[in-house]
Amino acid sequence: MNLTKGLLHHLADANLAPNQRAQLRCQLARQLEEEGDYEAAREAMGGLWQRIGQRPLLEGLDVETGAEVLLRVGALTGWIGSAKQIEGAQEMAKDLINEGSRNFQLIGKGNKEAEAQADLAVCYWREGAFNEARVILQEALTHLAHDDDAKAIVLLRSAIVERSAKRFHDALRIDTEAVPIFDKISNHLLRAKFHNGFANVLNFLSATEYREDYIDRALIQYAAASFHFEQAGHERYQGCVENNLGFLFSTISKFDQAHEHLDRAQVLFTTLRDSVHLAQVDETRARVMLKQGRVVEAEKTVRAAVPLREPLWLVCAILLGRKRYCNAHPK
Repeated sequence: MNLTKGLLHHLADANLAPNQRAQLRCQLARQLEEEGDYEAAREAMGGLWQRIGQRPLLEGLDVETGAEVLLRVGALTGWIGSAKQIEGAQEMAKDLINEGSRNFQLIGKGNKEAEAQADLAVCYWREGAFNEARVILQEALTHLAHDDDAKAIVLLRSAIVERSAKRFHDALRIDTEAVPIFDKISNHLLRAKFHNGFANVLNFLSATEYREDYIDRALIQYAAASFHFEQAGHERYQGCVENNLGFLFSTISKFDQAHEHLDRAQVLFTTLRDSVHLAQVDETRARVMLKQGRVVEAEKTVRAAVPLREPLWLVCAILLGRKRYCNAHPK
């Protein structure tokens, strides 16, 4: 959040050269993109680019800066196109990213070329082309021997691809091997996303393979994710992780800890006036209460969360049989 404010402050300088201003706009857009605010990222590009389908304005920019603009516009075209289900957006995104990647290659910017490939892989991932995304990410890693932040992004996306392809043990391997990289970087948001994804893999495997040690490890990873989301200033994501922690503690019958985490989630979402996530917290709390045998309290809690027409026995069956988690990281 402080980085965003700092970039906005620098952009207000009327004496910036065109290349400097364009680079700052790209940095700001990338920061907002990482935070999941894609419309704000689009606006941050200013006169360089305003909408999907429009070619970015590169006149007066040097090759490196122009490549940076192409990369950022391509990535945003992919994210916004996916969110709004715009037909053909992923192909447009690929074309822009590939053009930027070729320009980075021409001037010998291997790290930036690898960054472009990581964004290209996301386009294939959105289309369900997991093999293509996997190959692109593996290739990108070969260019990132000394750039831990860029390598972290590639590894993060590699694990997402494997989770999406339901290759959970491959995702677990990637996450386990990536721990030393994420321990070295200072970007709290990246670290939070990593720990949250790692926890989700462990959580899934604990349920399918009945491994209690995976539950213990998932609890550690969720706690780390909550800490780093807090440090990054992302209260909504932090609240989602606290909700997940509440549910996971209930699965091992540590009900006091479960309610403590749900209380934290409730405070965060109340502060944000986020009624949707508050309802999810109430639903999680109702499930915890049912496991405790507090049926009447569970009924009151879940009725406060959603209007119900079903009889209580059916509500209880649904709550006990369904695992519903907040989505704390889209990427």
